[in-house]
Amino acid sequence: MKVTLNDIQDAQKILQSHISLTPLNFSSGATHWLKSQVYFKQENEQRTGSFKIRGALNKVLSLSREEQRRGLVASSAGNHAQGVAFSASKVGTSAHVVMPISSSLNKIAATQSYGAEVLLKGNFYDEAYAYARELEQKHGYIFVHAFEDEKIIAGQGTIGLEILAQIPDLDSIFIPMGGGGLVAGIATVVKALRPECKVYAVVSDQAAGMKNLFFGQEHHKPTNPPVTIADGIAVKTPSKNMFDSFIHRLVDDIIAVSDDEIAEAIVWLLERAKTVVEGSAATVLAAAAQGKVTLGRKTCLILSGGNIDLNIISMVVNRGLSRKGRLARLSIIVPDRPGMLQSITNSIAEQRANILEVKHDRLAPDLHLGETAIEFLLEVRSHQHIDQIRHSLATTNSSAKILQI
Repeated sequence: MKVTLNDIQDAQKILQSHISLTPLNFSSGATHWLKSQVYFKQENEQRTGSFKIRGALNKVLSLSREEQRRGLVASSAGNHAQGVAFSASKVGTSAHVVMPISSSLNKIAATQSYGAEVLLKGNFYDEAYAYARELEQKHGYIFVHAFEDEKIIAGQGTIGLEILAQIPDLDSIFIPMGGGGLVAGIATVVKALRPECKVYAVVSDQAAGMKNLFFGQEHHKPTNPPVTIADGIAVKTPSKNMFDSFIHRLVDDIIAVSDDEIAEAIVWLLERAKTVVEGSAATVLAAAAQGKVTLGRKTCLILSGGNIDLNIISMVVNRGLSRKGRLARLSIIVPDRPGMLQSITNSIAEQRANILEVKHDRLAPDLHLGETAIEFLLEVRSHQHIDQIRHSLATTNSSAKILQI
């Protein structure tokens, strides 16, 4: 495959009347934190909630009218599905999207809202992809690949044109990577117009196949699907074609991040940047925060999408707050007698911590007769604050056994 700067510039002309010119916002908070001028390219504010509409629409608008009438088929964990569904509605054709059965409910509902038929098949992207290919052969649909397509890559690359038009002296850029289409498109622009700019691709450590290829490590195909809150980049098997055509020559480094790091990044973006992103988008902030690569004077983080399921936001937020030392769960084993709970809560109140939950357990097998375990969920300020609370509890309740869960 080959995509040139001219291909991406042509895509920009085609797309400019159909998509949003998303904000490129300077973040003073992230700048102070990361010691570089940080800009967020907010594709989470793009139509359909992610960058995927760029590639999908560029592909569909490039089809002949006869090809469009045949109908479209695609496989996706969610964002590409919405892009294809929206594009099909623009040209008045049908869209059939195969999504893994683990896909988030909000992405399924959003895809259906654009008029697409959603079929749930397989436990992860690769299985959904195989079934979509079967439908292509059986019904004669036009397959719209999520990343391994020159028109798709050119569409995604228009993000790079927008960024460099505003920050021509950019020093580094962080891009989420699943299949590699977004990285391939943006990196093609960056290396053509600003070759000294470092391109950092970011993967989940649960789906790090492309990183293994990049560093010449053996890739062991996992038997189970990747389990990560960055579901949009959870590609089980990396594309050798994408690696050979783009990734190995355009990317300077690939960084893997954990779910804990992603959760913390989601929380930071909610609190400090007042922006909602999905796990895949938050990976770039998590990667930059590791401090393992050079950011330079100006860096851009691609917030690739905002389609996070509301049902998991509270779980992600709690996980992120816990990692930052903002939530703590303590189990305190004390004699089961009147006044013990009041003594403990008084001690917690003196340390200015907020009690969110309290649970009693008198039946745990490791408890002695006459003991009870009281579990507290506390809102705290920091890890140091947690230590202060534990010290206060131990001082005022010498018989207590205090465990942090």
